[in-house]
Amino acid sequence: MSATTPEEVTPLTAEEEAVMRALGRLMLVLPRALNADLEREQRMTASEYSVLRHLSESEGGLMRMSELAQACDMSLSGMTRLAAKLEGHGYIKRIKCDSDARGWNAVLTDTGLARLREAWPTHLESVRRHIFDHLGELDLPALARALNAAADS
Repeated sequence: MSATTPEEVTPLTAEEEAVMRALGRLMLVLPRALNADLEREQRMTASEYSVLRHLSESEGGLMRMSELAQACDMSLSGMTRLAAKLEGHGYIKRIKCDSDARGWNAVLTDTGLARLREAWPTHLESVRRHIFDHLGELDLPALARALNAAADS
């Protein structure tokens, strides 16, 4: 990234500023709202839901712990603590990696899949209420492309 002088910087338009501020606020408020709904209705955190969801979408319901931590945007130590809690509930089990004796895999159990299916309607309703009910007639594929492009830049 090259240094620019103040004369080279183009200020945001009022519309751009409004979008930037709204996105910033949404990035703070939305995770809290989704988490609050899951905790209230399911006694489950959004992080717990995310772990179960990622495992359910993986090949054989199995992911290396480091990959699962990355997918859930967590540190490996945070994932280890969360995995221990989920293992205590019987939702996952941890097994040694076949290819690397130092690594561990998380495996979704039948109990964990059942728990995910139980929590899914609450999460779906929350996502609809907090996100999609506010998007009206927006072009959703274009919005998804733009948000992914911003995330990848």
